[in-house]
Amino acid sequence: MGAGHLGKIHLKLLAESDCYELLGFYDPNDRNAARAMEKLGVRRFERMEELMEAVEVVDIVTPTLSHFDCAMEALARSKHLFIEKPMTSTMEEAGKLLEASEKSGSKIQVGHVERYNPAYLAIREMPLDPRFIEAHRLAVFNPRGTDVSVVHDLMIHDLDIILSMVPSAIADVKASGVGVLSGTPDIANARIEFENGCIANVTASRISMKNMRKTRLFQKDAYITMDFLEKKTEIFRLSEERGDNENAIELILDQEGNKKFIHLALPETAPVNAIKMELEQFAKSISEDREPEVNVKDGYRALHLAARILEEIDKNLNLQKK
Repeated sequence: MGAGHLGKIHLKLLAESDCYELLGFYDPNDRNAARAMEKLGVRRFERMEELMEAVEVVDIVTPTLSHFDCAMEALARSKHLFIEKPMTSTMEEAGKLLEASEKSGSKIQVGHVERYNPAYLAIREMPLDPRFIEAHRLAVFNPRGTDVSVVHDLMIHDLDIILSMVPSAIADVKASGVGVLSGTPDIANARIEFENGCIANVTASRISMKNMRKTRLFQKDAYITMDFLEKKTEIFRLSEERGDNENAIELILDQEGNKKFIHLALPETAPVNAIKMELEQFAKSISEDREPEVNVKDGYRALHLAARILEEIDKNLNLQKK
């Protein structure tokens, strides 16, 4: 459902995948539909209900404002559901969708695609215990996506990644932001404090001069940096042994001359198509009857944190007006 910019990418990947049989798409926009039919040779369904009756799995790649209505239509027909992030435009809708999903028995995956970025896949199996996280997601301005704030558009990627790495409840959130070129925040910063003591400082901007998607983790004896744009990861570890690493940096840490060594590891990052991977992993969760890797509860948590950040931004903006 949806044949806009991202919808056409999904259609192409679904058509190429061995995991799905693509039956067609629905989009009320004649221009979008014509382009999709011309480029991909795929059938256009004239009515949403007609498409849903014909398929087993629905992929929702529509504007965020329509996610909820499309998803509820799919669940009412017991269809499995892939839904792009953010899964809904409001927390009220998210709560209703979560409740409906628990009753439906359908598999639902939310499109937090950075979970499949090679930079994150490289550390996914590592023992992580971050004490401080710093994330920057900056983008050159593009009118597409300004129907939602930069928190829902960009920052939510990092919020989902952070929540997946920190096994703790949130204690407090502070945030500020401003709308520069649109009616919603175009640049935002949030400080998230977790009950286990971890702090995350997250910045997102869609009015930058260059693109950047970097996250840095600091934990005992290790510093990890993930570049989601370049799809690279670097891991710096502190060790008492030089080992076989001739390039290890030697440190003298006290007056007795005790030494430790900094080791740099560059995990191999496989060149995967993250969108294709998430769609195919969703197909496997259906065929193997297991929970999707990024389930509706994950989508709800990320959206809930985004809502708290936007509330803080609104609070600060109102104080400035006074």
